[in-house]
Amino acid sequence: MLLIRCPYCEEERPELEFRNAGEAHIARSTNIAGESDDDFEKFFFIRANPKGVIYERWRHIHGCARFFNAVRDTVTDKFVMTYKAGEPKPAKLPGSAK
Repeated sequence: MLLIRCPYCEEERPELEFRNAGEAHIARSTNIAGESDDDFEKFFFIRANPKGVIYERWRHIHGCARFFNAVRDTVTDKFVMTYKAGEPKPAKLPGSAK
């Protein structure tokens, strides 16, 4: 079983307590009614799906019920780190040489 660390509860909990909420750090339009159909479709349905490190939103539904961001490696399915919603993407990931 995968363990995911909730940055609000400050503990690792089983993956069954969480739900994925899609890609993190998406720039949302301030005028959604003015978007073209193509741009509207891209915003709601088209997401990056890279191999490797990705940034996602998660929700601790069976805990504090709060949203947070996670950095996850899609190759190993391991969580690199989690951080609170509203915080910027980390400049440096733990364990990275950069």
